[in-house]
Amino acid sequence: LISPPPHHDIYSIEDLAQLIYDLKTVNPRARIGVKLVSEAGVGTIAAGVAKARADYILVSGHDGGTGASPLSSIKNAGVPWELGLAETQQVLVANRLRERVSLRTDGGLRNGRDIVVAAMLGAEEFGFGTGVLVALGCDMARQCHLNTCPTGIATQREDLRGKFEGRPEHVINHLFHIAAEAREHLAAMGLASLDDAVGRVDLLEAAQESALDLSFILSTPTHAELPRRRTWARNGDLPAAPPPSGDIDNSKRTIGAALAAGESREYRGSAGQSFGAFLDEGVELSLEGEAQDYVGKGMGGGVIVIRPFAGDGSPDPVLAGNTICYGATGGRLFVAGRVGERFCVRNSGAMAVVEGAGDHFCEYMTGGVAVALGAVGWNAGAGMTGGVAYVTEWRQLNSDSVVAREVPAEDEAELRSLIQEHLRRTGSDRAAALLANWEPALRGFRQIVPVARVQPAASESAGQSTESAPKTAA
Repeated sequence: LISPPPHHDIYSIEDLAQLIYDLKTVNPRARIGVKLVSEAGVGTIAAGVAKARADYILVSGHDGGTGASPLSSIKNAGVPWELGLAETQQVLVANRLRERVSLRTDGGLRNGRDIVVAAMLGAEEFGFGTGVLVALGCDMARQCHLNTCPTGIATQREDLRGKFEGRPEHVINHLFHIAAEAREHLAAMGLASLDDAVGRVDLLEAAQESALDLSFILSTPTHAELPRRRTWARNGDLPAAPPPSGDIDNSKRTIGAALAAGESREYRGSAGQSFGAFLDEGVELSLEGEAQDYVGKGMGGGVIVIRPFAGDGSPDPVLAGNTICYGATGGRLFVAGRVGERFCVRNSGAMAVVEGAGDHFCEYMTGGVAVALGAVGWNAGAGMTGGVAYVTEWRQLNSDSVVAREVPAEDEAELRSLIQEHLRRTGSDRAAALLANWEPALRGFRQIVPVARVQPAASESAGQSTESAPKTAA
C-alpha cells in the first residue's frame, strides 16, 4: 500500500481538469472533489482546481492520522488546517471563484469549537477521521497497512477482527456531542445556524498572548459584496453526449465513457484525451487515426481498436499517447502502432496489444496481459506484482521487480491468439509477418513476470545486459 498513491494521469493542472471531466462524463450526478495539503501557496493551487471545475476542495491539515503514510510525512508534512483554509478562502474570494466550489477541511478536527472556527475561515463541510476511529476503539498503533491492527479495524484477519468492539452508537454519540458544542458556540454569538458562520472571519480575533502574527489569517475581502461561499449548483456544465460514428477531432474527449452495453462505434480522425476511458462490457470502439493520452483508462470491459489512416505507409507509426490502459480492470485493446510512456500502468485485468511503447512499460501492473510487438523503453515492469507481459525488445528491465524468461509452452497459445486477434481487428502488417514465421518469431519473445512468480535459477536474470536480450532497441 502506497499512501498517498501516485496519480499517473495527473502531471499538470490541465491533466487534473481532464480527470475531472472524465469523472463527470462517466457519472454526471457525482460531486467531484480534490484534496489539497494545507501548506504555503495552497490558495494558488486551489484557484487552479476551481478553474478545473471541481465541485469541492478539501484542505487537509498536518495533524491528521493516516496510519499507512510514512512516518516522515505524518510528522513533517503540511501545516495546520487554519492556515491553509484561510489562504484558500482569501484567494478564491479575491479571484471571484469562491461561488463555484464548496470548501471542506479536515486534519485534526476534534470538537465543536473547531467546527465553528473552520466555518468562519470559509469551510462549509468538515471531515472526521481520527476522532471517529478512536471512538470505535482505535489505539493509534499505526499498523493500518500491515494487516495487523490490534483492535480489529484495519485488518482482514479473522482473529484480529474478533477483537473489534466498536458500535455505530459510539460514532453517533461522538458526532452528536461535537454538534451540540458547535450549537452552543453559535448561540453565544447570536448566529442561527452554521451556514450563517461561513466566511465570517470578522467574528474571529487573535489571542492576545500569542507571539505569532496571525493578522493574515483574519484579513477580510477587499470587496464585501463578493460571495464568501458556494452559490453555484455545479461548477461548470455537464460534458456533452458522445458524437455518433464518423469523423472526430481532438476536441472530442472521453468518447465511450457514457455508452451503454451493446453499442459499437467507428470513428476516423484524431481523438482527444481519454478515448475509451471507463469503457464498459459490451461496448466496441474503433478508430482509424490516432488518439491522445489515457486511451482505455479505467476500462472494465469492451474492445478498443486503433489503426493507422488508410494509406499511411509509416513503418513505425505512433498512434496513441501516454498512460494507456491506466488502472484498467478488464476489456481488450489493440493498437497497430506505438504508444507512449506508462503503458498499462496499474493494469489489473485488461488484455492489450501494441507495437511498441515508451518508458515504464507495465509499471505497478497487478493483472492482465500486455503484448508489445516492438521495442519498449527504460524501467519496464517497475513495481509489477501480477499479470504477464510479452516483449521482443527492451532498453532495460527493472531487476527489482521482474524477470524475463522464454515463453512457457503452456502460454504459447495465449500469445499467438492475442496476435491473431490483433491482426484480425487492425490488419497489422507486423502481426501478419510474425504469424507467417511463427516458430522463429516465438523464439524472439520473452515473457516478463514478477520476480515472486519464478525461481531465480529457472529464469533469465532481469538485470542482464541488453546484448543478451533477443533483440535490443536502439
